[in-house]
Amino acid sequence: MYNAGSLIYFAHGLQRGFGQTVAIWYLIFQASQFHVIYYASRPLSNMFAFGMTTIASRLLLPDFTIPRIDARRRARLSLILLAIAGIIFRSELALLVVTQTIFLLAMGRVRLIQDAIIAGVISLFVGLQLTVGIDSIFWNRVPLWPELDAFLFNVVSGQSSEWGTSPWYFYFLNALPRLLLNPLVYLLAIPVALRQPATRQPAIPLLTPTLAFVVLYSIQPHKEWRFIIYIIPSLTAVAALGASYLWNRRSRSMFASVSSRLLVLSSLAAFILSNFVLLPASAANYPGAHALNALHHRHALSVSDELDGASVYLGNLACQTGITRFLQQSPGLGWSYDKTEDKALKSSHAFWNQFDYVIVEASSDKDYRDNDETRLRRVLQDSDWETTEVIDGFAGVSILRPGSAANGAAERRLLSVLGGESAANLYDQVRDSVRKVLLRGWWVELKMRPKLKVLKRIREE
Repeated sequence: MYNAGSLIYFAHGLQRGFGQTVAIWYLIFQASQFHVIYYASRPLSNMFAFGMTTIASRLLLPDFTIPRIDARRRARLSLILLAIAGIIFRSELALLVVTQTIFLLAMGRVRLIQDAIIAGVISLFVGLQLTVGIDSIFWNRVPLWPELDAFLFNVVSGQSSEWGTSPWYFYFLNALPRLLLNPLVYLLAIPVALRQPATRQPAIPLLTPTLAFVVLYSIQPHKEWRFIIYIIPSLTAVAALGASYLWNRRSRSMFASVSSRLLVLSSLAAFILSNFVLLPASAANYPGAHALNALHHRHALSVSDELDGASVYLGNLACQTGITRFLQQSPGLGWSYDKTEDKALKSSHAFWNQFDYVIVEASSDKDYRDNDETRLRRVLQDSDWETTEVIDGFAGVSILRPGSAANGAAERRLLSVLGGESAANLYDQVRDSVRKVLLRGWWVELKMRPKLKVLKRIREE
């Protein structure tokens, strides 16, 4: 609700500054993107920061109904919100604060002492009071500023490179196209907004500080698209300016007529792709959560007393694909969970002998055993284990040619959870109609393959 509200607030600012058509195109583009909407409800620090940065970006949009002094106050408040988001949630926002402040100073929209420096002082005071005061209590370490620790670890010490590195152009050629999703947004709408004098002037303040932030952040070797997600509303707003320009002139220019219709069709295609391909694919990417839920359900059916819990080992892949403490049962009910990765410890008889269940990797090959299962069966040769659950996970997409039958098992499973059997049946009807009318028999659906299995120890009565 918080992130959705910030996006609506941003759209309202576009309506006040540029008109209803721009706001509508912005909402069309934003709703047809995938990553922002999908991740908006996830409790990642990036998404806690996202709402604040979106509100801050809205405060910088032009509003010709307010006096100049109020516009300066809004700009100062915007810098305060950006800085607090960086202090509490994500340290990389310090770069966005720098680029935005320099741009506002260069354009004369803020003053150095009265606005920029005062905003910095207020941000430091409020942000540090909150994060140091609260996080020091939770982590039992005084004083603790988590984002400073993260900055020192990831940037100064360069430890983030251990998670992988990407070339300097990753954000521009990979991350931004994925985040914007609709290729005509950045190949057509944004270039039109920059080319036309009527839209170039409002587009430059939206683009310059945000793209400068991406350029500077590209120096960091470890790159992930979520590190730059904060600039997507501004880029989408520039695309909306270009799309609105074309739409308003569609009856006067062949180029504008064709382009505006292509933007409508491409947005519809992106919306269908987001909801009927990328959403089921992402939902199928969490087999660890499904495995643990299935384990709990099966165990509940096999015992008569709810206090009769079990000891569970959680393998590495399971922990990476959806298992969280929120899914675990209470220790008071007799449950315990182990995520040990020490190879020496996992080679001992005593370690594996304590478990009633283990969740390990699976494969289409029925004889496959991962390292954990191999160790388990080697050190506990006198014990019996049975596979009670095999959990499938996302394994890519299948391109269906005309005449090929669609399966859609993963899509139906997701939609059945969300809307019941009627939603799954509606998906079948929509898919078949779109294949027949628009795509001439072509379609894309998810491929699934075994990812995890639950092993239960057979104990003698």
